[in-house]
Amino acid sequence: MASNLEAYQTDLIEKAMSVDALKFGSFTLKSGRISPYFFNAGLLSTGPILTALASAYAATIAKAIASSELPEFDLLFGPAYKGIPFAASTALVLYTNHKIEVGFAYDRKEAKDHGEGGMIVGVPVKGKRVVILDDVMTSGKAIRGAIDIVRKAGGEVVGVVQALDREEVGQDGVSSTVQEIESEVGAGRVKAILRMRDLLVWIENNGKKEDLETMQAYWEKYGIKQ
Repeated sequence: MASNLEAYQTDLIEKAMSVDALKFGSFTLKSGRISPYFFNAGLLSTGPILTALASAYAATIAKAIASSELPEFDLLFGPAYKGIPFAASTALVLYTNHKIEVGFAYDRKEAKDHGEGGMIVGVPVKGKRVVILDDVMTSGKAIRGAIDIVRKAGGEVVGVVQALDREEVGQDGVSSTVQEIESEVGAGRVKAILRMRDLLVWIENNGKKEDLETMQAYWEKYGIKQ
């Protein structure tokens, strides 16, 4: 594993921990697994923390475009509700920090039958190349729903960027949700600001021996080894 993290990764980890959006301990997941850490992007809700998150999303996207791991695209899609501020703030930072000009859009939970109507708000999706922002994938149900919304509106999903990739095998013990989503949007086109291995690096660099041992044990049991 790499020994160094990007400054934006460290900043996001530390700011997330400051509001308990990232916690280490013992947590029961929906899958039934007992995880030594938990990430709740809904708590990333202050100016400084949104700045750190948007800066990290934008840096991850810019880096992936520069290396041709993501193609150029037209707009960011933020699934309601958590994804709305993520898409808006990331579109802003992509322009101000990287001079990458894209729009953003998001879905409504219920269709609007007056005014402009429809299920999607923001830049029209039809005919556009779209990157979806996600917080963390578990079963992949939410991201598949977002892909379906964009496609039904006439857009082409060309990538997905997560805040955190847990890098875990699924219930079959072999495949991962990321691999399943990549089969829909293209190989290598699901990116992440942080991966579980990055959390291991941060913990080790900060001398948290007990957390490191439990995280390594979890990685050995459930981590994707590739």
